[in-house]
Amino acid sequence: MCGIVGYIGSKNATPVLVNALKKLEYRGYDSAGIAVYDGQDIVVRKIKGALKGLEEKLTRETVEGAMGIGHTRWATHGEPSETNAHPHLNEAGTIAVVHNGIIENYAPLKSWLQGQGIVFKSQTDTEVIAHLVNYHYNNTHDIVKAVLESLKQLEGSYALGVVCKDYPDRLVAARKEAPLIVGLGNGENFIASDIPAVLEYTREVIFLDQREVAVLYNDHIDLLDENGNHVRKDPYHVDWDLSSAEKGGYEHFMLKEIHEQPKALLDTLRPRLVFDGEKPVDIKFDEIDFETGDVWKNARRVVITACGTAYHAGMVGKYAFEKLARMPVAVDVASEFRYRNPILNKDDIFIVISQSGETADTLAALRLAKSSGAHVIAITNCVGSTVSREADDVVYTWAGPEIAVASTKAYTTQLACLYLLALKSAYLRGIMDAGEYRRLLAELYTIPEKVQQILDDKSDIQRFVSKNFNKEKVFYMGRQFDSASSLECALKLKEVSYMHSEAFAAGELKHGPIALIDTSTLCVALATEPALFDKLASNIVEVKTRGAATFVITQDTSGAFDQAADAVINIPETETAFESMLSIIPAQLFAYYCAIMRGNDPDKPRNLAKSVTVE
Repeated sequence: MCGIVGYIGSKNATPVLVNALKKLEYRGYDSAGIAVYDGQDIVVRKIKGALKGLEEKLTRETVEGAMGIGHTRWATHGEPSETNAHPHLNEAGTIAVVHNGIIENYAPLKSWLQGQGIVFKSQTDTEVIAHLVNYHYNNTHDIVKAVLESLKQLEGSYALGVVCKDYPDRLVAARKEAPLIVGLGNGENFIASDIPAVLEYTREVIFLDQREVAVLYNDHIDLLDENGNHVRKDPYHVDWDLSSAEKGGYEHFMLKEIHEQPKALLDTLRPRLVFDGEKPVDIKFDEIDFETGDVWKNARRVVITACGTAYHAGMVGKYAFEKLARMPVAVDVASEFRYRNPILNKDDIFIVISQSGETADTLAALRLAKSSGAHVIAITNCVGSTVSREADDVVYTWAGPEIAVASTKAYTTQLACLYLLALKSAYLRGIMDAGEYRRLLAELYTIPEKVQQILDDKSDIQRFVSKNFNKEKVFYMGRQFDSASSLECALKLKEVSYMHSEAFAAGELKHGPIALIDTSTLCVALATEPALFDKLASNIVEVKTRGAATFVITQDTSGAFDQAADAVINIPETETAFESMLSIIPAQLFAYYCAIMRGNDPDKPRNLAKSVTVE
């Protein structure tokens, strides 16, 4: 995953490109670069390392021009270095390219181009594109035709920005698999990997579809299909507040996004709830027609597939569908699902979850499910993303832009969508009567307020972190819903603090994990199932007697864990099935404060990117 931007207009392109790249730095930060046409030549400036290094370089080596492209990189082919950084040029330096994605057939293309006498400078797959475009440009003398001819030979995923010295009046962009948007300005136009990059300049955007090409001029754009035929599209108006893509006074995006969860949850829940006065009485999805046809009433099972945090949301969703709607659920990691010849039925409800809507493995699973005849529903945060366009139905999380690499508000809003789907299914299928249905809807609607209560009283978590941020091992355990929630708790900690962290069902403690318990260990227990408090308290005693520090996150108010645990964080009481949306909040804060106290930047964890758009 990398971030690309492009600008053409009347302003100096350099500060526009750098400013836009800042909004995309979460997509990659091992190198950065820009290419700007200065009126005579394409001038390239790039560096290894974070974007701030490029900013410093540009203060010493100024570049001015009204057209350019920029890139922030997360390495796939070739180690992070200035040579491998984008943009990449043809040999003459007259064509520059930035690229997000992977060219799967770059090796044979590179060999063929070398046979034409081309000398490569980098280890990247992207340099192949620059030389390939140049090859076709020498034959066509038309940069747009050269790009179109090149795309016919490329296999894999790409979002491209291309500029040519001989065509200073246009910028060419194209996409396949990797995301790319076009921003429409007044006397200026933009390309970017994500909307926040252009929000300061325009709120009118166009989402490029598969294999589409955009040719940007100062005063208009041309949209083309892969054969060069013109395409018409209406722009999408972005109504986000600009501040939602900025830190808003918080030290880090991660902390800001943790605190945005009450609003994000409310924004996700309220539009789907039907009210009688102030009381929610039903669920209505504008995106899904539950009433027509028998898709939901006759569904035999639910299949959920996703990656990373979204997969963990799916694990909680399994418990929700089985408990509330009494529907059997299978949950798969998307990267495994696509390769194992899975068994799918036409009466399966197939749910894919992806914050970005561009996760490569999840997209492959979606396409496999559709080819098998399953009804596919996408849960995503990104309007116009590939999964939202290819699924049969889409449910948006309305979490707003999530900039920090470690997902927080995307996860809780994904859970909210899964709970809504499970409750609606239960009611439609006659599993739940109207009274119980409305009672649970009323309780679900209180969750945003209860999340806010946890955030308002986070000092106890900070104090506990100050005593335990140097533990060598951290284990999360729980039972039922808490077992599923523990997976995301452990992931959040390892992502940003780099502490060794694992999760397991508490009943499995004596089947292996207890062998690792010693004085260097912290055990965090999630305890939101009252019927299982006694069993979990026994687990806590077992690890504490072996020297581990213990920390409990619970809705218990009876003091069941006060003697067993070193610290107890009480979260508000709610329906047991919904506690997963509350128990994760202290775990997110715990991970954040551990990262800070260990000197890490939680917004940019090492070796990670916001979403994985290549395999």
